[in-house]
Order: sequence, then C-alpha cells, then structure tokens
Amino acid sequence: MDKESDYLSVKVAGLLPYLRRYARALTGSQKTGDSYAAATLEALLEDRAVFEQGYSDKVALFRAFHLIWSSAGAPVDVEDEGIAKRAQRHLAKLTTNTREALLLRTVEEFSTEEIAQVMQLEVSEVAHLIDVARREMEDSVKGRVLVIEDEAIIAMDLQDIVAEMGHAITGVARTASGAVQLASKEKPDLILSDIQLADGSSGIDAVNEILQAAADIPVIFITAFPERLLTGERPEPAFVITKPYSEDQVRSAISQAMFFSSTETLQA
Repeated sequence: MDKESDYLSVKVAGLLPYLRRYARALTGSQKTGDSYAAATLEALLEDRAVFEQGYSDKVALFRAFHLIWSSAGAPVDVEDEGIAKRAQRHLAKLTTNTREALLLRTVEEFSTEEIAQVMQLEVSEVAHLIDVARREMEDSVKGRVLVIEDEAIIAMDLQDIVAEMGHAITGVARTASGAVQLASKEKPDLILSDIQLADGSSGIDAVNEILQAAADIPVIFITAFPERLLTGERPEPAFVITKPYSEDQVRSAISQAMFFSSTETLQA
C-alpha cells in the first residue's frame, strides 16, 4: 500500500463508525446499513477522487456513500421481516431524499451547506427537504415510550421532548430491573435508553431482557461513546444518540425509530 492509500485508510477508519451509524439509521438494519458502508469502502479502493475535490474528509466519505446509495441499489439481497417490512411501507410514502437530509443534519450534525455537498443539491433544496422530513416523520406514527435514564435532569428533558412530539410515556426507569418491571406492566412502542445506569447496571442488559419477552420494539441508545457500540464485532443498535445530544437529534431518532425498528441485542 502506498503512502497516499495508507493515509486515506487512516482518515476513513476514524470516520467509519459515524458512517455506519448513519447507514443503519437510514436503512433501519445493521446488516443492510453495513452492506452499504462496505460497498462504499470497496468503491473508494477503486477510485479516491472524491477526497481530492476540496471537501472535508467526512463530507467526502458521506458523498461517496450517497453515490452508492442513490445509484447502485442495495449491495446485498436483504428481505425485510416484521416491523422492518412495515417500516418499508411507511418509507415508500415519504418525499424523496427527505430522510437522508434530516439524518445528515440532526444525527451527523452536518451544516446545510455540507449536506448540499454530500447529496449534490442546492442549499435551499436541502433546507426544504429537512422541513418536509420533520413534518412527515413526526406526523406518521404515535406511540408509547419507555425512558431508561438515571440522571434526573436528562430524564425530564427526554420526557418533555417525547410529550411534545405527541407520544405517551409509559414510565422512567433509573435501573435495569426497574426498566424490566415497567415494560412488563405496559409494553412500550419505543425504548429510549442510557447505557450506564444508577446502580451500576446496564441499559443494554435491560433492553435485551425486555426484547426477549416482547420483541419488535424499536430501541434508541444514548451514550457519550458511540464508537464503542459501532465496532462491527457484535450485534449493534440501529439508533445511537451521542451525549451531549440536541433536541433535534432526539426528535429525529424517535421519528426514525418509529419507522425502522432494531430488535438486535447487544452484549454488555
């Protein structure tokens, strides 16, 4: 490998967890999202020109992804089942490019100018797509949300966001055992969970136990270290929010998760 290729590999490696996070949120599936990410890396091995066009490294990588996403179709033949299949029916009703623009803005925190570069659109068009996406996603599905969070201020903030979106809150748990008890009393339509909880227990353990009893519940994990969950070495969630988060990130993830649901479990 020459020095230029080696340097590019180092740059891409540092950004790969975020591309994989975006791909999973976009597709609603670890397997499908990783397939798109892998196809992007394979394309870059053949042609690195996108990194020579004056964009930031992250914009260049995501632009390469969108060239694959928009023109090549699914890199592997994946058949959706259960809630993912139902989610695809919802997705078919959305305006073209709206989810991509919304995720790039709220989850990956690109500016509208950077999104325009990634998606090869005008800045004004990107702003319009984001507005349309917010309306369409938030109006599409309403449900019951279980919050697993041990920090009181954060828990209250999450409750406010959930309520303002029109969803009901089944309860707030500070520990893994408390979360399991709440879920057994009233099955949520969505789980919003921290990783490390008050008594040293794990939000991952809580979610795994809840899903064993009642599968097909979408899950959003919140963590200060998303790259630790996005290693490709084990099953991973489709939806990961980085702390500190913004309200837009939470609203977007909730709307997305009501469309696409990851019931894949994690090892604590």
